[in-house]
Amino acid sequence: MTTNRHSIEFQEQALSKVRQRGTRSVQDVANDLNMPVGTLRKWISKSNQKHKVGGPAAQLPDDLPAQSWGPAQRLLALNQTHAMSETQLHAWCREKGLFEHQLKAWGEAFCSATAPESREAKTALRELQVKHDGLQRELRRKERALAEAAALLVLQKKFQALWEDEEK
Repeated sequence: MTTNRHSIEFQEQALSKVRQRGTRSVQDVANDLNMPVGTLRKWISKSNQKHKVGGPAAQLPDDLPAQSWGPAQRLLALNQTHAMSETQLHAWCREKGLFEHQLKAWGEAFCSATAPESREAKTALRELQVKHDGLQRELRRKERALAEAAALLVLQKKFQALWEDEEK
């Protein structure tokens, strides 16, 4: 069995095609490139491990769109841009394919994730839980009453049918 050695440029091009494939499957991309799908999947796996959150290399990926960056990469981007002037920030965003509002949203997300819940929010949540439990109890009670009424109606009809049969 012979193994084909592909250049790094070809591997990067193949990975780029996979990431920009839209609704096509990896199998279709592999067929277009005339290569085994297993090889392509192995390259994808290695690439994902290289750009994995908390990976050994704390670098921003050039080949991944910003929407697919992990939390560690987003935090790194926030750290890199924190002390930049507005013109430097705009240049950096253009270079990385980002928008300034994305960085602001990421910063707000990091800040809100660690913010403790307020006492009012906890109280409101508890009140809603109590109200929910009460409504559930009331619903179960009404369902039992409805089932009992339906059973009584059926019995009443059977009783009337029985008396009508005896009268004839």
